[in-house]
Amino acid sequence: MEKIRVAMVGAGETGTPLLKQLLAAEFVELVGVAELNLALPSVTLAREYGVPVTDNFIELAEQGERVDIIIDLTGSRKVREDLRRFMQFAGNTHTVIMHERIALLMMSLSVGKLVETRHESLSY
Repeated sequence: MEKIRVAMVGAGETGTPLLKQLLAAEFVELVGVAELNLALPSVTLAREYGVPVTDNFIELAEQGERVDIIIDLTGSRKVREDLRRFMQFAGNTHTVIMHERIALLMMSLSVGKLVETRHESLSY
C-alpha cells in the first residue's frame, strides 16, 4: 500500500493528539517531527515509534519529495514564512505545507467537536 508521507512541525499541546492519530494510521508514514522542546512526551512517543526527531524544522523540508505534506502546528508566522521560502528556494513543488488551521479542522472533524489551540493568532 502506498502511504502518505507526512512530517510534523510542532508536537506540543496542539500537535500531540494529531501525532497519535498519524502514528495509528496505517496509510501514513511519519517521516519526521520537529519540535524545539525535545523533552516533551510527544517527542518521546515519536522516538518510540522510530520516527526521526529534530529541533530544526528545515531538516524536514530538506527531505524534498520524500515528504508529501509538512503539517505546521507551531502557530508561528516566522516558521510558515521560513518553510515557504525554503521550499521555493529548493524548487520543491511536490511537498504541501499544511497550515495549523486546516490541521485543527481535520482533528475537530475526527472527534466531532472543535479542538482548541493555545495559539492566539492563526493568520496565514
